[in-house]
Order: sequence, then structure tokens, then C-alpha cells
Amino acid sequence: MKRDVELSILDELLRQLDEKRNVDAGVMFRNPTSVYTSAEIARQEVQSFFRGHPQLVALSGSLPEPGSYLTVEDFGVPILATRDSDGRFRAFVNACRHRGARVAEGSGKSAAFKCPFHNWVYSNRGELTAIPLPEQVGALDRKCHGLVELPAVESGGLLWVHPRADGSIDLDRQLGELGEEIASWGFGELVPIGETVIDGRLNWKLANDTFGETYHFSRLHRNTLGQVFHGDALGYEEFGRNHRFVIATRAIDELRTRPRNEWSLLEATSPLYYLFPNIQLSFGRGTASLIKMYPDPEHPEDPGRSRTRVVHYFSRELIAQAEHTGDDVHRVTAENAYEYEAGREMVLTLSSFTEVFDSTIEKEDYLMGEHQQKAAESGQVEHLVFGRNEPALHHYHTHFREALGMAPLERIDP
Repeated sequence: MKRDVELSILDELLRQLDEKRNVDAGVMFRNPTSVYTSAEIARQEVQSFFRGHPQLVALSGSLPEPGSYLTVEDFGVPILATRDSDGRFRAFVNACRHRGARVAEGSGKSAAFKCPFHNWVYSNRGELTAIPLPEQVGALDRKCHGLVELPAVESGGLLWVHPRADGSIDLDRQLGELGEEIASWGFGELVPIGETVIDGRLNWKLANDTFGETYHFSRLHRNTLGQVFHGDALGYEEFGRNHRFVIATRAIDELRTRPRNEWSLLEATSPLYYLFPNIQLSFGRGTASLIKMYPDPEHPEDPGRSRTRVVHYFSRELIAQAEHTGDDVHRVTAENAYEYEAGREMVLTLSSFTEVFDSTIEKEDYLMGEHQQKAAESGQVEHLVFGRNEPALHHYHTHFREALGMAPLERIDP
């Protein structure tokens, strides 16, 4: 990130905190609850957003070396992503060309993949290299029967796959100038240390909405993340269909006592990138959490179910520090990234930030989302309100509707 942008974000957050006024979009909107309950809209979303749109499947550290692979089952097309023997990121439909069984499960390292059904073998480049009893199977051109390859792009430490073989990935168009900023943070150097899967009784857009405002931090999260972050303050900027969302931690209060040239964004805030249509990428010093939200893969056209996959990444330095001290990597990372002091008194130390992060999403944010889902399904609540202090929700739902050819959100005029 450019230094002047970093400082301008900190200036804006300090101004809001001093004036006790959150970001102001200047307008309110009504959002019809039918977007969370309509089976027809759910069908359109599956085709447009999850089978016809590039998907961010992981950060580069999930494929750390040649031979690494991972599998994805979240958006309707079974994916096998590999780093081939030359170190190139590739993606394939995870289906044997013989009878369609999966050739790989989970993640790991392998130079080849053997289908468990009849033992056809494929290289990590997708080539069909062996067929048992070929004289009995019949004449077959192996060059034409490798795994179905999908468009795959590695850029800025992010791994993108298009679920359709005839699809395309244009990150310059998709991310615009945000692509360069994302690349500046070095996400490709981070290492995955674990993931959490949350299957919820809420629409995937309600899951996404919970990351769309800071209004709830001092209320819903007052005893959890609200102890670490300031609510009612937000550094916000839009980039086409994407946006940057920056929350102030309590550490920002100390900046007023320090020279401006010593200010650091990651020391005093937790930035988050929303990447259309379903990604939230939250990060701090030496940490990142990739939050991916989908319709329920087992029931993709049921608007009342969703799956969220949260993958946590840490820097090698923090992991090495944990190993050196014999301490739990979660705790060491949390203390480096999220401890703060009020005078000399330690206000809060998270013993395991990742656990608190995940449980807060599931037990606080998504609990509210499940309440919202039930209200929407009752048929008695026709609209929800997006306030002036919730511009990220305006932005997300505006572009979601536009992408599906729906009418714009209805303004609430004073």
C-alpha cells in the first residue's frame, strides 16, 4: 500500500473517533428480504457467481512447493489444484476421465494421482500416464484423456480458478488498481495453519453482510472482539465491485502521542478486502484470514443454507517464534498482533485469536444471521434497512443486484 494512502486511512479513522461519528454514505436503502429466500435468485447466483465466475481458492502458501496439491468441493465443480513439478499453479476438474471418480482427496504432496476406482494414473500436470490392462480397455489416445484443465492464475499471493474450462480470468478487469495494493502485502509468504468450516442456517449473503459494517462491534461483540476493536469507525473505499474496509484497533489511540512518520496501518488497524462476490480477506501483522462464503454445496439452490470456510495463515517468522519459545502459535501470533496497552495496564490479551475469531463469527454474527433468515422466511418482514453508516452493504448489494439484472435498491428519503 502506498504510504500516503496508509496515512490518509489513519487520519480518517482518528477523525471519526475524535468526532464520534462513523463513516457516512449520506443515504439509506431498503433491501427486500426476498433476496435471502428466493429459490429462483439462488439458482441464478449459483450459475452466475459460483460456476461462471473466477473463484479465489487459497493463498499461495497453500501450495508451498512443487508437488503440492489441494482439493475444493465448495462451489459445484470438484477442483484439484496443484503446483506441478516445475512450480506452476494449475487446476483441473477432480474427476477421472474414465468413469468420473475423484482422483484426489484433501491436500498434501504428490507427483501423481491414482483414481481409486480403476487405478488410472495422472501426473500433477494433469497428464494421463497409466491405464491398468490397456489391451483390455481398448485403444485410447492418452494425450486426449488427461484431466480436464481449468483456467488458473496465481497473482499477488492469491490463487484463482475458473470453474469452467471455457472460462477466463482477467484480474486487471476484476480487481483493477486494487490488485497492485493486494500484492504489496506479501500474502504469498504466509503459511496456512488451519481452517474452520461453518455450515449455517442462513443465506450466504447474510453471512457476507456480517462483514459489512462496524455498527455492531460495540454492541454484539462488546465482550469479545469489541474489546480489541473500536466500533462506529470505518476506513472505507470502493474499487469497482470490490472494496477496502479498515477497522481501528484500540492501539490506534496511541498514535496521537507518536510522530506521524512512525505510524503504521497494521499496528493500529485490521484491514479487510471484500472481493466480489463472496470473499473477505482480513489481515494484520504476519497474519491473514481468508473467509469464503458459499451456498450450501450439498443443497446449492436452497437459499436458507450456506457454508463458510475460514482459512488462517501466519508468517514463517511468527511460526518460528512459536517453535522457539515452545508456545502455541495461535497465542504468540495473537499477542504480537492484537495486544495493546492503556497506559501501563494490559486491557486484553487473546490467548488464541483464531479460535476467538472463528467462534465469534459462528456464535455471534451467524446467530444473528440465522435470526434474520427466519424473519425473512416468515414472509412478514418485507425489507431490511441499510443505514447511512453501512456503505459496504450498499455497495455489495448494489453490485449483486446489478450483476443479476435486478432493479436497484430502494432509497429511503427523509
